[in-house]
Amino acid sequence: IEGKAVSVEPPASVTLKVVESPEGVRGDSANNVQKTAKLETGLQLQVPLFIKEGELIKVDTRDGSYIERA
Repeated sequence: IEGKAVSVEPPASVTLKVVESPEGVRGDSANNVQKTAKLETGLQLQVPLFIKEGELIKVDTRDGSYIERA
């Protein structure tokens, strides 16, 4: 804007849709077991086993990690 620098700060989290998420293996219920899921942006991250394709989740924009279901 008229040669001045503009600062943009992203939000702390965003809500994104899971487009690929393999089914959890039956019996894999140990604490904190995770699987890889792919989001609508192409980002792949570790999520809990209960997350399924089509779900909306909150992702931390600072490190790209799963926060919670949206």
